[in-house]
Amino acid sequence: MAKSSSLCLFVLFVSAFALFNVCKATEKIGIYELKKGDFSVKITNYGATVLSVIVPDRNGKQDDVVLGFGSLDGYKNDSTYFGAILGRVANRIAGAHFKLNGKTYHLPVNDHGNTLHGGTRGFSDVIWTVKNYVKNSHITLTYHSRDGEQGFPGDLSVMVTYMIIGKNKLGLKMEAKPLNKPTPVNLATHIYWNLGGHKSGNIFSHRIQLLASKITPVDAKLIPTGEITPINGTPYDFLEPRTIGSKFNEIPDGYDINYVLDRTGEVKHLTKAAVVYEDKSGRKMELWTNQPGLQFYTSNMLNDTVGKEGFVYKRHAALSLEAQGFPDSVNHPNFPSQIVNPGEIYRNVMVYRFTAH
Repeated sequence: MAKSSSLCLFVLFVSAFALFNVCKATEKIGIYELKKGDFSVKITNYGATVLSVIVPDRNGKQDDVVLGFGSLDGYKNDSTYFGAILGRVANRIAGAHFKLNGKTYHLPVNDHGNTLHGGTRGFSDVIWTVKNYVKNSHITLTYHSRDGEQGFPGDLSVMVTYMIIGKNKLGLKMEAKPLNKPTPVNLATHIYWNLGGHKSGNIFSHRIQLLASKITPVDAKLIPTGEITPINGTPYDFLEPRTIGSKFNEIPDGYDINYVLDRTGEVKHLTKAAVVYEDKSGRKMELWTNQPGLQFYTSNMLNDTVGKEGFVYKRHAALSLEAQGFPDSVNHPNFPSQIVNPGEIYRNVMVYRFTAH
């Protein structure tokens, strides 16, 4: 009898444990809002992804100014990286391999023979842990990337914090700590911006200023050649503000290039990298960062993507400004190194400032 009772208790325990795990699995992915006044941001812990950013225009009308999907399921099958955190190494790694301390590391191939945005299952496709959340202030998300994940060496502890700063400013701090081996780290956010509102069409009329006088040219597969060249007088020159569409016909496939930021106008450890203005709404966005590079991308690969409210996003419906290290730095010794050693901390800090006039 005692044995039977013990068995029943054991079965009940196992059943309860299984039920707990099922419930836990269904509760893993959530949506979290940061809100202060008429400025709000929604984030999910799936990919540490920004789902929406709602800001007022010059007349106080609020719009969602980032592209995305109408449900979380869209993000799970996403090839656009809408709003996601990219890593362990954002952007491209040529030939899907690199050498570190005499050893060659082979990575998943997911972009014309190369590795893009961390591989076939990068940080954009994992469930992050919510460490801290205060609705009118911030949310902190963490992820442990194991040794060998997507081919990268060493365990890596990653932490991302989104925060509302003052009035209509969104801060983003990304940190990573290698725990036992040197490893490349290059985190980035892939938010698709349209300051006219996510349903307002293409971004050709957006006026943009990029505070960078050089780029890292790329080949046909968007892999850097290793050169660093001036942009003066070329269609890549946005040192003075102009519309994105003003020389677009001179760029066959649209903009998708890393700008070498001019380290001027520093406020503490951040430098102004970009200013974007949309005339109809009067919205302006400034981007400040501590990173050496800024990938400017005009959503060239969008292809009738069904997004929020069933709206269909066509090519060039948004722009991305990805503050990060240079693409393929692991294979170009003349680029700023992305290798982070145990005991060191990688930090990528960005601030978006929104105004309307």
